[in-house]
Order: sequence, then structure tokens, then C-alpha cells
Amino acid sequence: MLFFKPTLLIASLLGVTAALTTQSTARAVAPTGQPVAVVAHPVRQDTPVVDTSVASLPPDRVKASLDAYSHWLDVVAQRNEVAGMATAVIVDNKVAFEREIGYADTSTQEPITADTVFRLASLSKAFATAVTGLLVDDGHFSWDTKLADVLPFFQLKDAQASNQATVKDIVGQRLGLPHNTYDSMLEDNVPYEELVRKLDEVPMACDVGQCYGYQNVAFSLIGDVIYAETGDFFYHQVDKRIFFPLGMATASYGRDALESSKSWARPHRPSGAHSWTPFDPKEAYYRVAPAAGVNASLHDMEHWLIAQMGGRPDVLPQPLLEYLHAPGVDTPTEMHGAPWRRARLSAASYALGWRVFTYGGETMVFHAGEVEGYRTMIAFFPKYHVGMVTLWNSPGAVGTDLMPMVFDSMLGLPHVDWAGVESDPPPAGTPSGTHHKRHRHN
Repeated sequence: MLFFKPTLLIASLLGVTAALTTQSTARAVAPTGQPVAVVAHPVRQDTPVVDTSVASLPPDRVKASLDAYSHWLDVVAQRNEVAGMATAVIVDNKVAFEREIGYADTSTQEPITADTVFRLASLSKAFATAVTGLLVDDGHFSWDTKLADVLPFFQLKDAQASNQATVKDIVGQRLGLPHNTYDSMLEDNVPYEELVRKLDEVPMACDVGQCYGYQNVAFSLIGDVIYAETGDFFYHQVDKRIFFPLGMATASYGRDALESSKSWARPHRPSGAHSWTPFDPKEAYYRVAPAAGVNASLHDMEHWLIAQMGGRPDVLPQPLLEYLHAPGVDTPTEMHGAPWRRARLSAASYALGWRVFTYGGETMVFHAGEVEGYRTMIAFFPKYHVGMVTLWNSPGAVGTDLMPMVFDSMLGLPHVDWAGVESDPPPAGTPSGTHHKRHRHN
């Protein structure tokens, strides 16, 4: 696996490993400017009830769903709705469907392959929580370890809150801070190590552990905890405990590693009617590596999805998976935005690096990611051992909106053209990717 080389400042500061493991990070959520007060969403109120039973979907229905998905992707390719895309569906721990369309670089017309490396954006968070769980199981620290006991620099505005905050609070997005604290300053290239030392200037949105507040900067404190408690860099642990044993041969952290890949997807922006222009990857979010620093190919993510669905208990034991996927803090706003969310979701919560939805009455584990020029999506139904992952290197929600069409078909739910692939194409002159409303649910 490839990694960029961190500066020596990491070791000397004992607590900045997460940010310095790379030089920029995927944008998992919309920037918000300076932190402001937010509406608190209480812990475990109307959260999804996880169904631990196991069942199989009718094979004929699965086949019909995958055939339909292939047709919908044909439309996406014909309309040039994405610069490039790689997607796969896993059924019973096997790759049932794999497809790539478009280009890694439209200027050279280098095609996307299953080994083309993308930025994962906030899909990175699940790698951080998984390696945390493995280290907890090994006894290095616990989910209830107090941050103040491990990180001397950690301080919130409320002194009592500072003493209460735990490892689980930061990776469960319930530290009590306003949503996306300091993301805008991170985008303005303020160093991570400076931002985490300014958390004591941010008014609390609620008591620690009592409400949901999505974070990238504060989430990345888990990298500092891992360094402090193991003496090893966060990304080394992910490499040893996850990438290598799962066979994620092209997975890496950081921009340097991305650009060193044999094939990597350049980010693109719309350029006129149904065309795309590549540009250089942005640096900022690679500085918060646990939150958004992973690069990986479709082949890598197939291995990861199988492991998350319980197919690799030698790497990720089932009890750990159940703990990581257990609903934690209520996130009712996740049921709004995209039409499929309003129609299909009846409950939503954040677990540990994952979102948990009740989708059409069934438990779905989900996460999405976004950084400028990249979008990513992963989701699965534990009950049916079926899931999908999609990576694309241009803006627009088509990849995420195709997901519910596939799952609706597999689950026997009413068919709805959530992605607009069965309707007339957008008017000539509309830039590709802009006729889908952009929903940031990362």
C-alpha cells in the first residue's frame, strides 16, 4: 500500500497524526463557515431498530435488478452524466455485478477500470472506526477512554465537557460541537493542529454525548489517540490491520499516494453542455486523514464491503461489526433532502463511522462522501447480505440516486425513477451533473 511521508512534527506534537498523515482530505460535507448554533438531535430517539435476522432475496429478482442497473448505467454513459464511474454490487459475499463507465481523465480519455483509484472522502471514517475497534479489542484503550487523559492539548469551551468526552463521542459524532466545526477554516488551509487547539473557542451545541454534530476536524482526534496509545501512526495501523489482510492492494492515504497510483481518477468539474474538465485534487481535507483521507479502487472497496457484511471475520469479527453498526445518535434531518430519502426512510441515526437507516422497513447501513470533484457511496442490508458501492469523479448525485432504484427492485418495493434515467434528458446546454439536486449526506 502507498502512503505519503508525514512530517516529523507529528511525533513531536503527540497528537497531530490524523491531520499530518496527508496534505488534504476529502470533503465529506458542505462547508459551513464559522461554527454556529444548531438544533440538537437527541441520542437514540426514534432510531432504527436493527434486525439481526438473516434472509435471502429471490435470485430471479436479484438478476432482474442487476440487469436493470446495467441498463440505467448505459443511459448515464450515453448522457455523459459523470466523467467516470466504478460501481459494484455484492450478494452473499460475492461480486454479483461490476461495471465501469467513463474516464479517469477526460483530457486523455484514460478509461476507468476496477483498479482505478478514487478519493473516498467520508467513506474514510469507517476505516478509522474499524481500526479503533480492533485496537479496543486488543486492550490498547477503550471506547470510554477520556480524551483529556490521553491528549494533553484537548480542551472544549466547557471544562466539564472536556473531562467527559470519550473516544466513542468523537467517532460517534456526538462531541457536542456545532456541525462541521472549522471545516471552512480547514479549507482555507489553516493547519489541523491549530484547529484542534482552538476547539475551546467554540460554543457548545449541547452537552457531550447528547446530540449529533457531524465533524471532520474533531473526528480526526482519533488519529491522535491511536498514536498516543500505541506509539504507531494511525495510517500504519489501518494498513496492517485492514488494507493488507483484506487484499486492498491499491488503497492508500494522502494526495501523494493518490497521484502515485498506476491509475487514478482525476477530479472533474462541468465544462459546458455534457462535458467535463479535469483539475488538480485539492489539499485541505487530506489533512484530516481519519475523517476523509483514504484512496481506494473499486476492487479494494469490494473487499471492504464484503468484510463489513461479515464475510471476513478473520479481519473484522462479527461482534465488532455489530458494535460499529449499532444506532447511536438520532439524525432526523437525514430523512429529508433527496426524494428517495423522504419516501423510503422512516428512521435515521449515526453509529460509528456509519449511518443506519430504516429503509422500506429494513435496516440499511450507509455512508456517502464528497470532496470537490469526487463523490462516493456505500450501502448494504445486513439481513440480506447485499450491498453496493459506487465511486465517481465528478459532481452530481446520480450515483447515489441510482442506489435506491437497485435496492427498491431487489426488495420488491414500488419502482420509482429516482435518478431520472428513464425520463427525457436535460435540455441542451445544461452542464452534466447539474440537473440532479446536490444532496450532501456524508
